[in-house]
Amino acid sequence: MPIFGVLKTKKIFITMKKSILLLAVLSVFAFSSCKDNAADKVNEENVAAAADRDAESGKFPIITFEESQHDFGTIDKGTHVEHIFKFKNTGEAPLMIVNAKSSCGCTVPEWTKEAIAPGNEGQLLVKFDGSGQNQVSKTITLTTNTEAGTESLIIKAFVNAANPTTKAPTS
Repeated sequence: MPIFGVLKTKKIFITMKKSILLLAVLSVFAFSSCKDNAADKVNEENVAAAADRDAESGKFPIITFEESQHDFGTIDKGTHVEHIFKFKNTGEAPLMIVNAKSSCGCTVPEWTKEAIAPGNEGQLLVKFDGSGQNQVSKTITLTTNTEAGTESLIIKAFVNAANPTTKAPTS
């Protein structure tokens, strides 16, 4: 009985070995038929479009502000003030301002939402509610499609404390 068991195991092993070899040979034939010439499948119009796109990809918009900081001077606490930052796209591609946010909720930016073509101008309105006390500085960060990706503006003010003769409301 042990001889038949050994022979049977050897026969199974040889059969498996042949099956694996046959599978490997079939795989080689199957994959070798897929080697078409890739250059024959290239569409010349797609190549031209890709070349134009790659030539344009090195061009970025450049946002140039008339001023990057504004000082409101001395204001009383709670006084609402506004300033318009004017800018120009001095780059070679359309400029997009994706987002504008302030370092705190007391400053609200509003900006040009449309793409600004090279050579054209836009503006960003910053509203400050006069919160804080003494010297206050706020940063407005723009998310843009410029090469840097972000641009920063600063507003400043010296905020006088509330009038001491005015009573605070009691609850």
